[in-house]
This record gives sequence, C-alpha cells and structure tokens, in this order.
Amino acid sequence: MEQTFTKYERARIIGARALQIAMNAPLLIKISDEDLEKLHFDAIKIAEVELMSNALPISIKKPFPERKDEGLKRVVVRQPSESDQEHSEEEEEKEIVEEGEIMAMASPEDEIEETVVGDNEREE
Repeated sequence: MEQTFTKYERARIIGARALQIAMNAPLLIKISDEDLEKLHFDAIKIAEVELMSNALPISIKKPFPERKDEGLKRVVVRQPSESDQEHSEEEEEKEIVEEGEIMAMASPEDEIEETVVGDNEREE
C-alpha cells in the first residue's frame, strides 16, 4: 500500500531523515559513490532519494473524525405565558417588600449638598 504524503508531511519526514544522515546514520538504500558525488553528499537530497524509493520505514496515521448518522436535536425553548410572567413579577415585588424598604429618589437639594461638602473638603 503506497501512502501519499502532504507537502508538510514530506518536509517533516525528509528533514528528520536528513538529520539522522547528517549524524552518520547508515543509509537505507545502496547508493554508489558516483551517485553520492552527483548529490554532492547532501543529506537532504539523500533523504529525498530514500523517501522516493519507499525505503523509509515510516507510516503516518491520519485519524478521521467519526461519522455520526443521527440528526441534530433542536432545543425547544418554552416561552412563558403572560399569566406566568405576571405571577413571577408579583412574587418578585413581594420579595422586595419583605426584604427591606424601597429607596426613595434623590431630591435635587440632596445632590447640591453633596457637591458643596465635596468642594469644602478640597479647600482644606
């Protein structure tokens, strides 16, 4: 079974094998001295020749995603009815009343007093 590699896989394989050859690993194919001289003793070119001759004991696993035949499930969002909304709003209002007093709106006089106090503190 002949395996086809992507350009990235080829580059990775040739680079790894060229590194091995450069570190004096034995060649996996018989290359004559004349052919080595033609290749200029280049480790990358020797690795390419080994790859093209299928001499490299390398295989790459390419896992494919599992295929699922079941359909997608649609999520059903239940819209609350008007009576449910009114009931929940009433409950929230009761909780607010039970937990504490409702805060009153600030009057313009309260806001003026706060800014005057803030300005006096800056002068000191």
